[in-house]
Amino acid sequence: MTILIVDDSKLIRKTIKRCLENMYIPCQYKEASNGQEALKQLQSQPVNLVFLDWNMPVMSGIDFLKQVRAMEAYKTLPIVMVTSEGARDNVIEAIENGVTDYIVKPIREQYIREKVLKIIA
Repeated sequence: MTILIVDDSKLIRKTIKRCLENMYIPCQYKEASNGQEALKQLQSQPVNLVFLDWNMPVMSGIDFLKQVRAMEAYKTLPIVMVTSEGARDNVIEAIENGVTDYIVKPIREQYIREKVLKIIA
């Protein structure tokens, strides 16, 4: 299993990775600091799950989500948005564009665990 963590904050990427490592699920981790880097990562190696921030430079998470969902190969790729954008309109926009699940920061290991277990079940 390969998990791609996309966030412009290295600390957030590290936090998500630590939460996942604490679940003892054998997997590889890839990281990107914006949507454009994440698209390149997807093209270089298949991934099974993406954790995605909304607000990033170069390409936002919502723009990444729209582009990925437009590609036939990634229509069912699980993508969990992990963001400080908790407004109802943002959640609705993400859902309308095909996000699998949504976590509002601050990150809690329990929320990461719940989302991952739901996806891999």
